[in-house]
Formats: sequence, structure tokens, C-alpha cells
Amino acid sequence: MSAGTAIIEVRGLAKRFGDVQAVAGVDFAVRNGELFGFLGPNGAGKTTTINMLTGLARPDAGTIHIAGIDCSRNPKAAQHLMGVVPDESNLYPELTGFENLCFCGSLYGMSKADRDSRARELLERFGLTEAAGRKFAGYSRGMKRKLTIAAGIIHAPPILFLDEPTTGIDVASARQIRQLIADLGASGTTVFLTTHYIEEAERLCRRIAFIVRGRIVRIDTVEDLMRQTEGRHVVQFAVSNDASELCDRILAEFPNLQCQAVAGGGVRVESSEPVRVGPLVRLLEDHGAEVSEARKIRPSLEEVFVRVTGIEAGAMKQEKEKTKMGGGA
Repeated sequence: MSAGTAIIEVRGLAKRFGDVQAVAGVDFAVRNGELFGFLGPNGAGKTTTINMLTGLARPDAGTIHIAGIDCSRNPKAAQHLMGVVPDESNLYPELTGFENLCFCGSLYGMSKADRDSRARELLERFGLTEAAGRKFAGYSRGMKRKLTIAAGIIHAPPILFLDEPTTGIDVASARQIRQLIADLGASGTTVFLTTHYIEEAERLCRRIAFIVRGRIVRIDTVEDLMRQTEGRHVVQFAVSNDASELCDRILAEFPNLQCQAVAGGGVRVESSEPVRVGPLVRLLEDHGAEVSEARKIRPSLEEVFVRVTGIEAGAMKQEKEKTKMGGGA
């Protein structure tokens, strides 16, 4: 299949769980060799969509074509072309890292010689050679994530589905995993990445879909999405007082500005002209606010996400981390 050809095509995909419409008629296509981001808050429908694409859940409506194979009636028809890395590890705690990879290779019909060779290659590539003989249960969270990704590509699939690959792991491991994902994309693997980390999607993906409450609200290239931030100037103030009341004061005094309260005690000011920080700080202090920080924010994909979805990105990240720490998905 040539580069640029759609390797994943979805039309009218829908899934309901009881009274909850998890996915509500989404349409999208992913090109061969593309690193495609699926971005949205917790509960937006990201994992449900991946489960339908990979044959782990049957859609209520819609069609799925993977590499030209109609998976609508036979959800598992294209599973041999896929690697799947779920948001929680599915490997065996009592097996060693090497044994886990070899077992996964056997599930894909690889010969013993091939899976042994491939397992050693991946352990070295992922920096896990020294831990190859240790039980998976004793791995750190970052090591578990890397081995789970290695297991997903043991059979060198042309398509890799990654569900929240860096959630809940340390910064160094997250950086390594992002580099591994970038390398996979550069090698020609089609990567379907779900994440709630906006900066991760911006760094890795060429195109991104925003999904909110089961519906896709925007699909575009990062380049075209970023054009929406051109000519915008943003300053964020950390304040001790009621941010919503302070926004009202700012808008009354400076009607040409846009202002909104942000999570954690902050005021975000936006304008098409450079923002003068001094007068705003004086205004805030005159109304009893203690301003501990004022910083200019570089326009980013986060700006576009907030504008398109109405969801504050910091709150989205905190919500997901709390869910993970509580053991939920």
C-alpha cells in the first residue's frame, strides 16, 4: 500500500453503553505511514473507538475498513495487521520480560527462532536487555510501558494502536517512549495515537482529530490548526482571589481584551495586540488580588484545543491523572 493511501477508513461509527452514547457517528481516515493523533478528555470515546477498530468491541453502527479489509461484519479480519498497546498493560506479571515477548510472538504464529531473535532485538532497542530475565511484576511503571509497546510490535505490524502510552509514568520514560513512537512513524509504521496530552500530540502527530463526548469536532493538520494562533497574544496571571470576578473587572476596564478564569487560581488574558502587563497587574492589585506570576504564553495547539472544544486543557490533564491514580480507565 503506497504512502498517502487510506489504510484506516471509518464511516458513521457508533457505540452505546446503556444510556451513554460513547461514540456518536464518527468519520475519519488515516493514511498509510501516518502518525495520527486522537485527542480528547477522559470519557470522550477514545478507548472505545480503538476497541472497535481493533476488534475488541463490536460497533452498533458504521463501517470500518483496515487496509482494504471490511471489518464491519468480521471485526477480527485484519487483526494480523495490527499491534495494540492498551492504556493498561496486558502482559503476564509472573513471566519475565523475554518470556512475555516470546509468548506474544507465538500468538502471531512466529517460529521459535524468529520470536526469540525479535524479542532480543526489541529488548535492546527499548533499553530493557538487563531486565530481560526479571519478572514483569518487578518492573517499574515506565519499564512496563516500554515492554508493553515492544509486545505490540513483536510481529512488526504495519499499523500500531497506542492508547495513552505515556500516562502515569516518569518524565524520562515518557521522553524515551515519545522518541520510540517518533522512530516508528519515521520507519513507515502507521501509528494511531490516543492521548490527553496536547503537547504530546503536537510534537508527534502530523494530523489530529479532536473528539469530545463521542463526536469529532475537528480534524486537521497540526500546521493548519496552529494557523489559528497567528497574531494572538496571551498572558496568564496567577492570582489568589476569585478569578471569575477579576475577569469581570478586566473586561469592564479593557473591553478590547478577552479574559477567562483558569483552573488553579489564574486569569488568562488574550488579545490580537500585544498585552500590556503593567496596567493589568495594577488593576488586579487595586481590586485586592495578590499577583504571584505573570507570564506570556507561546501560542500552541493548546490554544486551538481550548478554542475549538471549550475544554480547559490543564483541567483535562488533572482529571485523567486522578482517574489513573484511582485505578480507573
